[in-house]
Amino acid sequence: MNILWLQAAGCGGCTMSALCAEAPDFLETLEGAGLEFLWHPALSLQSGAEVRALLESVESGETPLDILAIEGAIARGPMGTGRFQMVSGTGRSMLDWVRALAPRARHVVAVGTCATYGGMTSAGGNPSDAIGVQYEGAHVGGVLAEDYRDPTGLPVVNVSGCPTHPGWVAETLMLLAAGRLREADLDDFARPLFYAQHLVHHGCPKNEYYEYKASAVQLSDHGCMMENLGCVGTQAVGDCNIRPWNGEGSCTRGGYPCIACTAPEFEEPRHPFVETPKVAGIPVGLPSDMPKAWFMALASLSKAATPERIAKNAVAPRVEVAPTHRKPKGRR
Repeated sequence: MNILWLQAAGCGGCTMSALCAEAPDFLETLEGAGLEFLWHPALSLQSGAEVRALLESVESGETPLDILAIEGAIARGPMGTGRFQMVSGTGRSMLDWVRALAPRARHVVAVGTCATYGGMTSAGGNPSDAIGVQYEGAHVGGVLAEDYRDPTGLPVVNVSGCPTHPGWVAETLMLLAAGRLREADLDDFARPLFYAQHLVHHGCPKNEYYEYKASAVQLSDHGCMMENLGCVGTQAVGDCNIRPWNGEGSCTRGGYPCIACTAPEFEEPRHPFVETPKVAGIPVGLPSDMPKAWFMALASLSKAATPERIAKNAVAPRVEVAPTHRKPKGRR
């Protein structure tokens, strides 16, 4: 099964994330599943006239296309022409090419939050009029129409994340190659459920502090970052802490709050990423599946029961009080 990968308006960070994967290696994983690139701008040797000929061959139907993968938002400016981003040597915009090639593909995959919903490329007033492949922010209808479906009945598959996890990309491509991904396997924003049915909160190393509402007050602290530092891991989808990058890394493991980068419009939170907006001292963003009254009651009880070890370590840059182990009664 072949993949044509286009890089539109963005930083290329999703490709970089994939190439940094070591366990397992991204390219070896795809190769083992029978997936190969027709062309990828960072990996393939072809350039110039060769790529132009390939694109024209796919557009004409001469070269079959299994998966069209698009990384980065699509710039529609100026005035809907797409000419802010031209595909070199073709005289045509990326906007034009995506619309021409998508109907030729068996599947279309948007890789990263810029491609899925507009992402960071659409932030700050969106001067380039950037948009996702099938979404504009949280609203259906992007470069491709709201009712777009591929020949198997799937919409654009949105592998969001900024950058997206290499495992999410590889697993999505492998499921498509095996014919094992259906619309029922996608959530309301067309994200694959195998990662979108989890919260970033699941597996977070700071969960003990969260349970006692022992909160960090600055980024170097060990405590939970929800109350003061803007962490929205209890609301954000992703299995980042269940299968960290290369078995080791995630934002919260690195001491930075989750900013819900898999979500539409995360790039415009209307407050600094590392600050928690509050009303009367109560965080506005509470866990997605818990009523506010329940949360406040549990938080009060938790804070009252916080062990000294957790209270002290929460506001320290390193563990200051280690767990103690009591001997069972009757032993010396």
